[in-house]
Amino acid sequence: MNLNLQRFFDACDPSRTLVLANSEDKLYYIDFAAVRGGKIIDALKRTITRLSPNKPTCQLFTGHIGCGKSTELSRLKTELQSEGFHVVYFESTEDLDETDVDITDIMLAIARRVGESLEQINITLQPQGFKSFLTGVWEFLQTPVVVSAETEMLGAKIKGSTEGQLEFSLPAGIGKITAKTKDSPKLRSKLRQYLEPQTNRILQFINEEIIQVATEQLKQRGQKGLVVIIDNLDRIDNRPTSSGRSLPEYLFIERGEQLRKLNCHLVYTLPLSLIFSNECEALKNRLGGGVDPKVLPMIPVQLRDGTEYFDGMELLQQMVLARAFPDIQPEERLGLITKVFDSPDTLDRLCSVSGGHVRNLLGMLFRCLQEVDPPISRNILEAVIRDARRSPSHFPLTIKNGICCFR
Repeated sequence: MNLNLQRFFDACDPSRTLVLANSEDKLYYIDFAAVRGGKIIDALKRTITRLSPNKPTCQLFTGHIGCGKSTELSRLKTELQSEGFHVVYFESTEDLDETDVDITDIMLAIARRVGESLEQINITLQPQGFKSFLTGVWEFLQTPVVVSAETEMLGAKIKGSTEGQLEFSLPAGIGKITAKTKDSPKLRSKLRQYLEPQTNRILQFINEEIIQVATEQLKQRGQKGLVVIIDNLDRIDNRPTSSGRSLPEYLFIERGEQLRKLNCHLVYTLPLSLIFSNECEALKNRLGGGVDPKVLPMIPVQLRDGTEYFDGMELLQQMVLARAFPDIQPEERLGLITKVFDSPDTLDRLCSVSGGHVRNLLGMLFRCLQEVDPPISRNILEAVIRDARRSPSHFPLTIKNGICCFR
């Protein structure tokens, strides 16, 4: 069995999220539930499909950045779809500035993404109240600055509309408004000052003109309901706000009750720091509805007495080898280690030094592949580890006594 280097290199990209609806990505997936201490994704799924299929739920999901949350949420999306739910999954970083975000930004992003997804499956919405509201927002934002011809055209359409059918789709209208303010902090601040007193009104529009209508039409088609998964909110900057709270505390604790009021099944990713906040209990009650956030742990590689945790190491080894030989059965991959590394000990060293942090492991493997073709030697791996030790900013972990540890 020969190693396809290009395919292996692409599969080891630490920024890549496995999309389990993709047949090739499914071959790379390793289920770590047995060593992580619980089937967390199964619990999220069971809450929606078994315990509360007809009543909105709001579940919170967290863990260290890079530990595999996005991959697990991709699995959740695929399994919920197979159960008959329409699932809208999106990465908030594609819509929001993680260093500068407010509650209305999140709500508009959800409205836009849900609207786009429903349009793709020909769900008919008539959000006349929301469209009229967006018309008012657009007119409020009009300034003497020069805007693009496309933006001016949209403005002309909105201004020329009557109280009847407006001449733009809801997702397009939200997209143009947010695009107009994206590169202008002053304009973004102006928009927020306008929207902030109307947060509950926006929430009402989303619930009554999007979610309620969509849910009714989905059930008429034989589907069970709507699920919205908002990923990457755990990356929101931990900077202080004017109120003295951190930005995550402001959004998810102070404004948590409003985020919870969307009338569909919700899964929010949260910064892990909130678990250690003095107001963790308030987070649980306001946004979680009395239920603690579910935490996705690292993959354990070492026991408390310092001995190797065999089960965790074995699964990490399979994760690496699955990237190299996705078409080979797990029990056969172990015989191919020397096509990727100079010895099994080098693979053991890579898995051990990662500390069970998936993205760190892939990041170090990626760096090795940038240096040499496989088989990767122990010397090359140790050089990459030394670079990680000297440049901790490249990794969320520091390396102490040969094992990655959280700073």
